[in-house]
Amino acid sequence: MKKKEIKILLVDDEPDILEIVGYNLSNEGYQVVTAENGKEGVKMAKKHNPHLIILDVMMPEMDGIEACEQIRKLPEHAETIITFLTARGEDYSQVAGYDAGADDYITKPIKPKVLVSKVKALLRRLKEEEEGDSLVKVGDLVINREEYKIIKDKKELVLPRKEFELLSLLASKPGKVFKREDILDKVWGNEVVVGGRTIDVHIRKLREKIGDKRFKTIKGVGYKFVV
Repeated sequence: MKKKEIKILLVDDEPDILEIVGYNLSNEGYQVVTAENGKEGVKMAKKHNPHLIILDVMMPEMDGIEACEQIRKLPEHAETIITFLTARGEDYSQVAGYDAGADDYITKPIKPKVLVSKVKALLRRLKEEEEGDSLVKVGDLVINREEYKIIKDKKELVLPRKEFELLSLLASKPGKVFKREDILDKVWGNEVVVGGRTIDVHIRKLREKIGDKRFKTIKGVGYKFVV
């Protein structure tokens, strides 16, 4: 998908944010539509069907948390990429955002170039979906799900099955935060009864083999893969 075909919805009650962030994203070639509060944001999501939604948390009429919850209830937006852009950095606020269905959390203030980079990272998910489910390419990694093969820096890595499946899940949507319960369900399923510590151990092993900076821990929530 080309940049000019990608729609981004920016929802914030600060005119300066709408202008500056909107300008920088438009300058990158994306289609940008804006809304000044959560209630209007939900309407704009229905009308424009954006690929990415950037939501502020604290807004009049309807805050970002509620707006995110309402957008996620819409069938057409069950998989839409949603990230929060807010000055609130408290853990409880972030957890509330992820519980509402957000994929990521960006804290203000942020330099325009850094924000654009984060947006590009989030939008890589669209490219992954277009390329299909069997082959995932993220940075210097190539994950072949059909052959259970990992190629890193042109060298093949052999991973135990659960490590492979965990890496494959996290890398399938770079930037998305996967909750612990979702990881357990998708990687371990009903095979055995395991606890959160099992995930931590597998993440530690992956960090040793793939790189520590590739895996980010979201306290009280889960993990995400960083390109």
